[in-house]
Amino acid sequence: MSRNILSIAGTDPSGGAGIQADLKTFSALGGYGMTVVTALVAQTTTGVSEVLEVPPEFVTGQLTTLLDDVRVDAVKIGMLGSTGVVEAVARAIDRYRLPNVVVDPVMVAKSGDRLLAPEAIEAVRSELLPRADLVTPNLPEAAELLGEPPATDLDGMRAHADRLRKLGARRVLLKGGHLPGPDSVDLLVSDDGGTTTFTAERVPTENTHGTGCTLSSAIATLRPQRPGWPEAVRDAKSYITEALRRADDLDVGHGKGPVHHFHAWW
Repeated sequence: MSRNILSIAGTDPSGGAGIQADLKTFSALGGYGMTVVTALVAQTTTGVSEVLEVPPEFVTGQLTTLLDDVRVDAVKIGMLGSTGVVEAVARAIDRYRLPNVVVDPVMVAKSGDRLLAPEAIEAVRSELLPRADLVTPNLPEAAELLGEPPATDLDGMRAHADRLRKLGARRVLLKGGHLPGPDSVDLLVSDDGGTTTFTAERVPTENTHGTGCTLSSAIATLRPQRPGWPEAVRDAKSYITEALRRADDLDVGHGKGPVHHFHAWW
């Protein structure tokens, strides 16, 4: 039986992030990929030049049409852009009782361009986090959700992850890639309050476009194939680490290039 994985996110014409990266990740890890588009984003490896938001009513139309027909085994939620779209997605999660909801709270692109309206942050806190089975912020995203400065060490990461859980998320994977050091350390705080640490050697590459999209998509794809969330996170982190190691094999754009989603294939 196929594992049907849904991405609800914006686009990236360069293919490194957004729904294009999500579809590549789903396919590489054995999932059947589907998408609901929330925004049309004119971006490349060098930055975002323009965003055309999809009206919330049409996001609802896409969701209803798809979910009335197709079983969904996991959901990855990325760029939503506006309060109206956040609310539309929250309603669909409730109506269709969507399982294995992974929320990547996309706020700012790697280039520094903003992808979530400031007024929509409260909607993410109040409407989306309580419906998330797992939320996967990096340190700046966690800080913005909490209204606090970013964590600067592992103790600060644990405190931020705990506070995000108190906002309603069942589990939090706080990504520590912004911390200095030879390793990239992520913390998973589970629904029982237990903490699991995932460590990988930091990959020396500038080609990191789409890492957050790819990791959250990998977790969503692997969760239906693994016995629990820690195992899905572990294998997803291994996948993104190797995708980063092989990123320099690609020659895409003049900025921060994409990770290599199909490193195991070519």
